[in-house]
Amino acid sequence: MTATDSPTSSPVDADTPLGDGPPAQRIPEKIRVRKVERDQVIIVAGSAVAMLALTWLLYDRLLPLSGALGFVVVWYVLFLATSAFLTSRVYDPVRARDQIARVVVWSGGLLVIGALSLVLIYTVSRGIGALRPRFFLEDQRFVGALSDATEGGGGHAIIGTLQQVGLAMIISVPLGILTAIYLNEVKGRVARPLRMVTDAMSAVPSIVAGLFIYATWILALGNEASGFAGALALSVLFLPTVTRTAEVVLRLVPGGLREASYALGGNEWETTAKVVVPTARSGLATSVILGMARVIGETAPLILTIGGAFVINGNPFSGKQDALPYFVYRLVRFPQEAQIARAWTGALVLLLLVLVLFLIARAIGGRGPDHIGRLRRRSLRRKGLA
Repeated sequence: MTATDSPTSSPVDADTPLGDGPPAQRIPEKIRVRKVERDQVIIVAGSAVAMLALTWLLYDRLLPLSGALGFVVVWYVLFLATSAFLTSRVYDPVRARDQIARVVVWSGGLLVIGALSLVLIYTVSRGIGALRPRFFLEDQRFVGALSDATEGGGGHAIIGTLQQVGLAMIISVPLGILTAIYLNEVKGRVARPLRMVTDAMSAVPSIVAGLFIYATWILALGNEASGFAGALALSVLFLPTVTRTAEVVLRLVPGGLREASYALGGNEWETTAKVVVPTARSGLATSVILGMARVIGETAPLILTIGGAFVINGNPFSGKQDALPYFVYRLVRFPQEAQIARAWTGALVLLLLVLVLFLIARAIGGRGPDHIGRLRRRSLRRKGLA
């Protein structure tokens, strides 16, 4: 065996440049999406601080400029330009573009989180002062103009909200899920116009839904304002949300499950009822909860339909009824500080209800199509499947 045939010798490719030939091109390093390097942090932080100082110098010393919004916009544009320039000098073009896109996406996410945090902090600071256990149990029966903010409560509005949203759910959930099944599984002749109508209903302003119920149920049919009328208006907004979300969830069911059911002799109805719907059950439950969160804070439809009440009315089919959004809308217009404080407390309770609904949706639906939530994992463990 010669030296060139030795297994320890390194093979030489025919296309490898030798001697004085041109150097081999550098292969770009693979981008790791979730990895953040120290150089990237230094570039972003340094660009932000330097451009903040430059913007302050322009606004406060050199140019006759003013305004907080303009200051932020100028700083952000200069920050992006500086960050892009420094990144292009350090990394290859592909990684530089990836870094700029990452900065823009993170900036948008931080902006949204900051706005939501400000809304949450401001609502909590204004509404926590009058929040007492009695707020959930009492109504406004014995509340006067000179009553303290901690007297009385919004129990009647909480009961009205729960009843109206519950009735809207009873009306909209079966129709929405059946419509989603028809659009995704049956795909009949009217699937395309039905999807167009559903999309159009998603864009209908909430006040239009209230006007529709007011004109038909109250004026044309002669019924009185009640919680049921408010539930009808909310169901108009509830239905397209459930339909569109449920249709997306049904699309995530693997087609192999349907093919396996057909191969075993199942028909279309049996495949949908026994395979598709049980597989998408957690997602369908999530769509229902998201629909509830969508309508629970609507005010405009309720102004025209429920009438408003200061006392508890447990019968949504007879007499005027209150709801938390309408409770807040009515009290915040009073000149007394105590009434305004109660309105902010009602807004805080409404915000907490929406937060609880979203947490329930997250717990039921999991983090994605391949993620099994805790509740589903416990159910599978009890059945011996996990």
